[in-house]
Amino acid sequence: MKKNIFNTFLSKIDDFPLWIKQIIFLRLSDDIKSQVCEKFLKENSENIFSLYKPTLTFKGSEELKKRSCGLDLNIYNFLDYCENNSSISEISLNTFLSMEEVAKYFIFCTEQGYIERPENIEIEAMAGFIAGKFRTGEYFKEKGIISDEQLEKAVNISSKSQKKFAEILVDLGFITQDDVSAMLMIKEEAKKRFILDYNTVPQGKNEFCNKEEMYKKEISDLKTENDKLKKQITQLLEIIRKNDTDLS
Repeated sequence: MKKNIFNTFLSKIDDFPLWIKQIIFLRLSDDIKSQVCEKFLKENSENIFSLYKPTLTFKGSEELKKRSCGLDLNIYNFLDYCENNSSISEISLNTFLSMEEVAKYFIFCTEQGYIERPENIEIEAMAGFIAGKFRTGEYFKEKGIISDEQLEKAVNISSKSQKKFAEILVDLGFITQDDVSAMLMIKEEAKKRFILDYNTVPQGKNEFCNKEEMYKKEISDLKTENDKLKKQITQLLEIIRKNDTDLS
């Protein structure tokens, strides 16, 4: 497993003088307030998805060893990190995947029974929301903030309204605008990759691979080979034409 350079970075911050840490704290505090996430962090400090450590099931452990299902390499890499007691943030930081991408692997592995379902409903609800499995209303229902009846009521109103679904939930008093703003901010930020040290970007075969980037490279390589082949054919045709001219 790779060394977690982010933990090394945090350890260095721990060694900073108190007055430096005070400045950092105040700066971060202001930034979190501006993103309307302060309330969410206070209420969910022990249930943050990025800090959660997935646990392999027996099925997941066996699949990781035997690879009998022939899953995507990224799935096996995810399970490998889980087996080594890595948190979601450690998986994201060490593989250079976005939190959104890791959440999708988390949801897949949970649904397939490769990792245990979290005891806390917030973890799976947040993972599902970030991964795109749950919409805003479904997230709050999964979390237990609104009931099935309240969600159904909002759905009925939305079918006759031009308002966004989250606005309807706020108008009905089921959630607050800050709740919505915080969740949308978290979802948007989850799309970003975080690379602390670009010199450590993975190159080996056993690292996570981005399929879109892989396909783009394959297309680029094929285009280069095609250009070379065209050039060779053109040269060959010129030689044939020259020989025909000489013979005539």
